[in-house]
Amino acid sequence: MQQGPGRGTTPFMKYLRVLIAAAFVFVSAPMGCAQPRVVDGVPIPSHEAAVMPDLIRLYDTDESYISRFARVGWSSDRQGRLGGFYEEWLARLDALDYAALSPTDRIDFHLLRNAVEWSISGLALERRRLAEIDPVMPFRQAVQDLELSRRRMEPCDPEVAAGVLAGVAAQAKQSREQLVADKKKGDETSPEGLRLSAAAAQRAAGIIDDLSRVLADWSRFYQDFAPDFQWWTRVPREEAQRELSDLSKYLREDIAGLKGKDEDPLVGDPIGREALLADIKGEMLAYSPEELVKIGEAELAWCEEQMKVVAAEAGFPDDWKQALAKVKDAHVPPGEQAALVRDEARAMIARLKERDLVTIPPLCEQLWRVEMHSVETQRTLPYAVYGGQYMGVSYAAESMSHEHKLMAMRGNNRHFTHIVTPHELIPGHHLQGYYAARERAYRRTFSTPFLVEGWALYWEMRLWDTGWAGATGQDEAMDRIGMLFWRMHRAARIIVSLKFHLGEMSPGEMVDFLVDRVGHERSGATAEVRRYIGGDYSPLYQCGYMIGGLQLSALRQELVVPGTMTEKQFNDAVLGQNSIPIEMIRAALLHQRLEKDWEPSWKFIKTEK
Repeated sequence: MQQGPGRGTTPFMKYLRVLIAAAFVFVSAPMGCAQPRVVDGVPIPSHEAAVMPDLIRLYDTDESYISRFARVGWSSDRQGRLGGFYEEWLARLDALDYAALSPTDRIDFHLLRNAVEWSISGLALERRRLAEIDPVMPFRQAVQDLELSRRRMEPCDPEVAAGVLAGVAAQAKQSREQLVADKKKGDETSPEGLRLSAAAAQRAAGIIDDLSRVLADWSRFYQDFAPDFQWWTRVPREEAQRELSDLSKYLREDIAGLKGKDEDPLVGDPIGREALLADIKGEMLAYSPEELVKIGEAELAWCEEQMKVVAAEAGFPDDWKQALAKVKDAHVPPGEQAALVRDEARAMIARLKERDLVTIPPLCEQLWRVEMHSVETQRTLPYAVYGGQYMGVSYAAESMSHEHKLMAMRGNNRHFTHIVTPHELIPGHHLQGYYAARERAYRRTFSTPFLVEGWALYWEMRLWDTGWAGATGQDEAMDRIGMLFWRMHRAARIIVSLKFHLGEMSPGEMVDFLVDRVGHERSGATAEVRRYIGGDYSPLYQCGYMIGGLQLSALRQELVVPGTMTEKQFNDAVLGQNSIPIEMIRAALLHQRLEKDWEPSWKFIKTEK
């Protein structure tokens, strides 16, 4: 939900504006004021101006600047440059006159320092993960050095480069042959052999694919312009890329078992408790992984009890899953799903405006659309998602098998769609994204799923409390079952995702949990788990929905229930803080003046010791 530079604004112009703004702060202090502090030759603005927004913009711009140049992934050069950059910024922040910062600047100070510290821990995790798989990639440094030498504009000797490429090909072939031999030996592999888990093999395959692309980019730079370059390097480079491809394919298909088919095993890369604790600190939560699991279990238990009550009202007193099955069968005919989403969205907008619950700008209300997910997309996105001014909708497609058509229709039925639509559009992600691009946009670098997804889940909770079920003329009990299904799903996400990363639940057990405890179709549950563990989301992303929603609900109890704010004032104020950790939003709305040694401490839900 981040917005790039405005129309007609190049990245350079954006960066130049930041420097000019910072320079203005440096030189415009009145005579007699203390001179700006200097750290490592870099002037730090004094407290006479609101300095943190400019510092955050400068940090964000410089980090992107370094990352673009040092984009050779998993290289010691990139890790060293970024590591030094982060340490430099910690020193800059420590040099600020914190006592004189305004309450808002203090919030931004902690957001930035937390982001820097989290990035340092991320580099440490990257180094640990690289160490696990480096033995299968003895050629990694040689390939990266070729590209780094080009980026440093050092002369390239084609004959020397050809020798390096020949060595890469030989090492890649040797690694593959060793892996094949060790796989045949099974448990009798010698200590000198190569043994990788499926997760590590998948990770290594991805890095090797990147290395092959690095070689292609490196070659394109020279091949049409440097005399004799192709004569020396074409054959050994093609051989090196062929061997890299064969090694990557063997790791991915024969060791990880991933062949791009529906029946592929579920392979993920759990990060472990230590890394989870670092991520929880980065998300500014005052809980352990185990405490978060307990919250998820308590919420799931509440949902199950409510589901039994509502199922009885719907005529199924003995088995709520029978009631859920009836809900799933209430789907629209093929071709009508987009119209259903349109009508649900318009009904929701009308309700919000009628009750004056949140400000909906005209452009936000008018400029959104619906897109239908392809069959391939639905392998990992079996339900609707927000894609940026559009809601991506999953539904049965002509090319699907009969079984998958039925499951796609059941998984995107009328009553599920009744609550999914406001989650994705208004007042959910579409409204949120509109504000995030306009209100304190400099904070976009701190975006967190606990606000991004938590905001949408908070509205699901509010709509449950305020009677959205049945509001569009559908059966109220069926709508409530649909709403409870998704709420159960978000509670289950906390449990399965954290237990996976703690090493307490396998991917297969995750699927079974979603099917047995939540009532998912097995294909939908499998697609969900494949997405959770695929590495495209942070390990805590799935927790963000329910935990973030509970945080916002607790904050509403503090401000709206006693009458400090109206409902609309509260919702607008949350949107105005951008997508930052919710304890920081709480600090802003409660006008807290944070101390420099502040640490997350808000226990918005009590957990048993």
